[in-house]
Amino acid sequence: MEAGEIGGALLFLLAAAAAVAAAVSVGAVDFSRPLAAGAPLGFQQAVSWLIGVLDGTSSAAADVYGAWVAVRAGVIAPVLQVAVWACMVMSVMLVVEAVYNSVVSLGVKAIGWRPEWRFKWEPLDGADEEKGRAHYPLVLVQIPMYNELEVYKLSIAAACELQWPKDRIIVQVLDDSTDPFIKNLVELECENWVNKGVNIKYATRTSRKGFKAGALKKGMECDYARQSEYIAIFDADFQPEPDFLLRTVPFLVHNPEVALVQARWSFVNDTTSLLTRVQKMFFDYHFKVEQEAGSATFAFFSFNGTAGVWRTVAIKEAGGWKDRTTVEDMDLAVRATLKGWKFVYVGDVRVKSELPSTYKAYCRQQFRWSSGGANLFRKMAKDVLVAKLLLGAESYCTNRCMYSLQYHSPSLGHNPGAVFTSLGCRLYSHGAYHSNSHKTSKKSSHNAILDFV
Repeated sequence: MEAGEIGGALLFLLAAAAAVAAAVSVGAVDFSRPLAAGAPLGFQQAVSWLIGVLDGTSSAAADVYGAWVAVRAGVIAPVLQVAVWACMVMSVMLVVEAVYNSVVSLGVKAIGWRPEWRFKWEPLDGADEEKGRAHYPLVLVQIPMYNELEVYKLSIAAACELQWPKDRIIVQVLDDSTDPFIKNLVELECENWVNKGVNIKYATRTSRKGFKAGALKKGMECDYARQSEYIAIFDADFQPEPDFLLRTVPFLVHNPEVALVQARWSFVNDTTSLLTRVQKMFFDYHFKVEQEAGSATFAFFSFNGTAGVWRTVAIKEAGGWKDRTTVEDMDLAVRATLKGWKFVYVGDVRVKSELPSTYKAYCRQQFRWSSGGANLFRKMAKDVLVAKLLLGAESYCTNRCMYSLQYHSPSLGHNPGAVFTSLGCRLYSHGAYHSNSHKTSKKSSHNAILDFV
């Protein structure tokens, strides 16, 4: 059992104890009441008492309902009221952030703003990669993969065809596949590119501890990886264009305060079905509005886990890859931001990828992202609130928690505040009306229970 589960169980027990204590303090519960004359309660008496409570023919029904009303008015309703206000505040934050990002995005489009206006960008020794090889930094390209039978050839080929001096680039395939057949195929593909003169390394692990974060962390422990100045990361289903490094790395070379250059995703199957079309709409909003607004205002935006280039020193200074959540990319981005590093989003550099084509795969992906964001908020909320480097980081982490709350209630129209408001008002009105009605009649008590249920 994880620490979070233990904490949740303890919190539930404390809440139950507080509810019972509140009911006893107001006199709504009398545990000696079922004992008619102080004698032990027999089995038949207990059954008769329980039946009387359920069908309303016993005076105990009024006592039970009175206890429930007292607990509801004194404990549950105040907690729900606090939850209602919290949801309302976070909903307002979401609306304000969405409006702000939209205005910034429209302004960026209107004036034609480009990241080169703020961050220096110059080609490295011109467009000819054969000139000045020593001036090209050593770049490590990491490709984490797991049983990627359909796309492993495409991703490896795209990485090996990147335009960069051959002696200044290392392609590292981090294969966590559990299928021996797929492992052999991936290793053979790497050997084929080695025979073509590409500096490609095939790396595996004995265990999948930490999953993607563990693989990336293990890959950085290699001697050749420690010598690299920059690290480009591509998931197994991503295929960068040959000029990707030539268009992104100069931002890192000429701007020592920049830790990450994030490119935009494009999709090869966005017209396959209605599901992929809807996903493309969401991703277009994420990149065009959220990330572009964050980059244009020099505020925080998260690393997307792939199609980006990191400064190796920034990763190490932020504490490296951690596997404490399922959103290791966001985890690293938040920690790097709190260290004072800047990010650049380059929307005109696009990397081809593939969207989940089935609803099951889509739900699994969204659950991992949403639950991971909420878990990260729980672990880093204190650090983010204490740090005064970027206000955007505080707003972002808070909103990620809200997004997670909305995800777990999709049938509620993505508006948990309305549900809390409705439920809280109903409980509060019932509690306020019946708080002094412990001595109601059997019939009215029975009807009240049925009415609430």
